[in-house]
Order: sequence, then structure tokens, then C-alpha cells
Amino acid sequence: MNKAPFLKNDLVKHLSAIPADQKPAWGKMDLQQMTEHLAREGFGWASGRIRHQEVLSPAEHLPQFRAFLLSEKPFRENTENKLMPAEPLPVAHADMPAALAALQQEIDHFFKVYEQEPGKTLINPFFGELDYAMWVQLLHKHALHHLKQFGVTP
Repeated sequence: MNKAPFLKNDLVKHLSAIPADQKPAWGKMDLQQMTEHLAREGFGWASGRIRHQEVLSPAEHLPQFRAFLLSEKPFRENTENKLMPAEPLPVAHADMPAALAALQQEIDHFFKVYEQEPGKTLINPFFGELDYAMWVQLLHKHALHHLKQFGVTP
């Protein structure tokens, strides 16, 4: 699968096909909370709209974390994100169409940032400093994880 075109053109289409009341196979987030999470902790981090100054992972673990990132191994169900609260955040948008539109805006912004600055790197709090290709890999892996959570296998 070509990951960048999938993220640009297909992710929101897949999410919009999921019934709004679909229950997740795991986790506490509903569909809209998960969509907003992808926009915020996914594309918002990757574009630098939300910046991290430090890597939380111990330096000695980064090589194995990055090896996982670059692999095609999926995230485990209920993978913990230490930067997220135990209970899902309340939704920020009025409804699912608004959340999907905001996600598409974040996706478009991500690609525009790296078109304008091709060599740009940004810190991911778990995987360290990532360039465009590594962010695309992570965003794709993250998107597939959450699509699977809601019963979608692209």
C-alpha cells in the first residue's frame, strides 16, 4: 500500500464509512473521539502544530522502538499513550462530519509543511526525531490501528 496517498486521500473516506454509533473492539474512545485523536496526537504532532521538546522514551530503548516503527508490525490493541488521559477527552467538534473535516485539514497541513520544508524533522515523544518518511510510516501505522479498532481493514 502506498502510505502517503492512503493518508491524503483514503483515510477520511474509510472513517466516514463507519457508522457513527459503531462500538470499538477495544479502548474507551468513541469514533469521534478517535477521529479527533488522530487529528491532534497524530497529524498535529507530525506537522509541528503541537510540538514536543523532549523524548520520553529512554535513549537505550529508542533503537528497538524505531525498528518497530519502521516495521510493518501493527500496534497492539490498547497500546498505552502516556500523554493521554485515562478517560477520553470530550469531543471538540459539534459532530462527526465536522471532526472529519478538521482531520482532513490536519492531514493537508501535514503534507504542506513537508512540501515547504522537505528536510524538516520533528520530535515524537516516543520515537525521537522523525523525518517526513518516518512520520508517514508512523501516521499510517497509527491510522490502521484505529481503523482496525472500529472494524475496518483497508
